Amino acid sequence: MFSKEESRLLRETFWTSFGKSFPRKWLLYNTKLKGVSFKFYFDTKKALVALDVEDDLEHRIKYWEKLEALKTILKDDYLPNAIYEEIYILENTKEISRIYVPLEQKVSIHNKNTWQDVMVFFNETMQPFEAFFMAYKDVIES
Repeated sequence: MFSKEESRLLRETFWTSFGKSFPRKWLLYNTKLKGVSFKFYFDTKKALVALDVEDDLEHRIKYWEKLEALKTILKDDYLPNAIYEEIYILENTKEISRIYVPLEQKVSIHNKNTWQDVMVFFNETMQPFEAFFMAYKDVIES
């Protein structure tokens, strides 16, 4: 078991290492669509790459309907393992809509032996996710 401080330092070291291993400017919060953002998620049990829609309900519904309409394109041309969840409850109990791709292996941010696999997964998954978003941003936004 790790103390909070040890855990914090491990997380910080992972994200610093990821940034150095894959020095690229990711879209993340810079989608230019209110309430729509990309996320890298890595904890003691799992890793995933997500596109979150978490604005007020009106915007969420508007963007989600467009993303649903593009589901076949996303899964056929970019990310076949993408999972759509219109209602996704975060750990803080906030309700959002999420499209995500989980890493299908047991990993932990506390286990440095899994870090390289997660970094490669993040890079290989986020690139096509962003490419899809950029190709269809106008459709999602309209």
